[in-house]
Amino acid sequence: MRNLKLALAGVCALGLIGVGTANSAEPVKIRMSWVAPVANWASIILEKKDLAKHMGKSYTVESVRYQGTPQMIAAIANNELEVSNLAYSSLAIAIQNAGLDDIRVIADEFQDGVAGRYSAQYYVRKDSGITKVTDLKGKVIGTNGGGSAIDVAIRAMLKKHGLEEKRDYTMLEGPLPAMPAMLLEKKADLIPAVLPFSFNPKLREEGKVLFEQREVLGITQMIVWTARKSFIDKNRAAMIDFMEDMLIITRWYQDPKNHAEVAQIASKITKAPPERFGWLFSKTDTYRDPNLIPNVEALQRNVDVTQDLGFVKKKIDIKKYVDLSLAQEAAKRLK
Repeated sequence: MRNLKLALAGVCALGLIGVGTANSAEPVKIRMSWVAPVANWASIILEKKDLAKHMGKSYTVESVRYQGTPQMIAAIANNELEVSNLAYSSLAIAIQNAGLDDIRVIADEFQDGVAGRYSAQYYVRKDSGITKVTDLKGKVIGTNGGGSAIDVAIRAMLKKHGLEEKRDYTMLEGPLPAMPAMLLEKKADLIPAVLPFSFNPKLREEGKVLFEQREVLGITQMIVWTARKSFIDKNRAAMIDFMEDMLIITRWYQDPKNHAEVAQIASKITKAPPERFGWLFSKTDTYRDPNLIPNVEALQRNVDVTQDLGFVKKKIDIKKYVDLSLAQEAAKRLK
């Protein structure tokens, strides 16, 4: 009997140890991607980590910059990136061409072309003689990479006006920050100018807008946050905590009363004067949903255009790849 009591005591002790271990588990590591400074949430969120009550407890965040989507998709596939900010076209490519069938859209980053908000602009030089899209025949078109959201928008507009790559124009790839210089140095005849690079003073002085993205794609669910289903299922509680904190921080940034501090933060990150950021998180910025809920209907249309241009072969039913439960549950906590 004495031995039995000792054995039971040992089991209970082990049980208590087990409970203690579970409760003191290491925080879940979440690596978030970004490309463009201040325009992508992950580049700026950690500047207000003091607002995140769960950060450092149930999860940690590391902000990781990528040059573009190909590297990002590879990192997702290799489990080196937990939350990625993918463009609609990159999402389609990740699902179908990279075999990431378990990828899920979990939140909105920003939408282009919403009425009263900013839409990506496509510039030519004022002295180029180009006044309409058909004038781009025989010209060099700047792009940040084949199949990117910007690239798809350019090709869709040129196709709408009967122009085809190689036959009618040449694509020249370069990073988005270098686009204004490519145009002004006459290396390209048309370039995309996305935020924050579209506010380049010299570009505005010597260039002019030929068209806006909304003219060809309407509302674009430009960037979404994604995560793999396996990661969500394994770390659901931590991911809801993460989304709650992200809602608090993103809402703080979008609150007009914080605008002066926001401009100072943007200046710190980019090394540009704070007065350059009057547009940031204002009516002249792209639309960012306050509940981080993406426009799924627009996302489906945008993915369909990606297929129409041949970047993916089969139609994708995007609803299969959307899981908004994390954002929705997080929002309920804040009511």
